[in-house]
Amino acid sequence: MIKDMLNYIPATVVSLTLGLSQVAHADVDVVFREGAPKDRFSIVNTSECALDAMVLTIDLANSDGRLIFDTTGNGAGVEVFQPFEVSSDAIELSSAEDVKDGDTQLTINIKTIGAGESVSFTIDVDDTLVDSKLGKIRVAGSEIHNGEVQLSVTGAKPMTATFNNKSVATLVLPPC
Repeated sequence: MIKDMLNYIPATVVSLTLGLSQVAHADVDVVFREGAPKDRFSIVNTSECALDAMVLTIDLANSDGRLIFDTTGNGAGVEVFQPFEVSSDAIELSSAEDVKDGDTQLTINIKTIGAGESVSFTIDVDDTLVDSKLGKIRVAGSEIHNGEVQLSVTGAKPMTATFNNKSVATLVLPPC
């Protein structure tokens, strides 16, 4: 009976269904990894197409651990510090200046990330809690929770996501 019903489905419905399945999926994961002596942010293109000319802002002001960037030995951070350092030529800091010690936000320009590829940068991140899970020098996934990420891609409205308690923020982009 189902086989007979399939004979009555208009060809346009079948074509539309097949066409939809061929739309390329587009997402970006921003992943934070605690490390010693450097913490790492990776921007992972989980989509099926290259992404170009992106502006990414990481804002830790609302993070559960009240996180800050610790870039110098004297300032808001604790003990170990690391300045902003790119791990790929595809990234550049949006402003000409370095990230200042104690900042909660930074913006980078990303030239391109191929499908399934990633780019990254390192920096030190500290929490400012009175009593923190791993001490102020190390950041737990629960402490970056609710930190915000905003991504702007040419031709699309900015997308925003928050870090989950596993230190990942997933930005859902329009299909490409």
